Amino acid sequence: MSADYDLDRAYRIESPADARRVYDDWAATYDDSFAHDWGYVAPRRIADIFLAEGGPAGGPVLDIGAGTGLMAEALPGLMIDGIDISPEMLARAAAKGLYRTRIEADLTAALPLADAAYGGFVSCGTFTHGHVGADCLPELLRVAAPGALFCCGTRPAVYDAMGFGSALALATARGQITPPRFFEIDIYEGASHDHAADTGLVMLFRKTS
Repeated sequence: MSADYDLDRAYRIESPADARRVYDDWAATYDDSFAHDWGYVAPRRIADIFLAEGGPAGGPVLDIGAGTGLMAEALPGLMIDGIDISPEMLARAAAKGLYRTRIEADLTAALPLADAAYGGFVSCGTFTHGHVGADCLPELLRVAAPGALFCCGTRPAVYDAMGFGSALALATARGQITPPRFFEIDIYEGASHDHAADTGLVMLFRKTS
């Protein structure tokens, strides 16, 4: 396992500026030192669920926290835009030709996107320790078209600690989304590092109107 990537450092991120700095530093080696060396399969697992549930309800997909494009690689043939806070990570994705559009933006702020622009949303590795919490949900729902499918990964402890449970419950009660369903997935495969047994929680729901 390469020492070029430190997951515990990622989990200690405390601000959007910190996230931009950390991921800009890792961009050049991220695919090799983390995705490959750590056996990172979570993007493929989330993509499989997204496709099994019917994929986007028309229109493009937004990859939330796109990074170097690992999720887009698992969704060939779909029209996908990638949004991320790190310009260096997006530059790596651009070199692969994975996204229709790449958007550098802070997910904790207002998004530079039109209302009802997307028919599907995927995310892996963004709703996690020290990263983005449930406060971004209203903006994501704003840019979602009616019927848009959300298939987003988190961690069980993060789901509790960063407010996803109450945010999704309120959105359901208000008729904004369908009752969410959940899937447990392996994050890593064939790995022997300290996080090899970690599992993820995938949140699946649709915008109702």
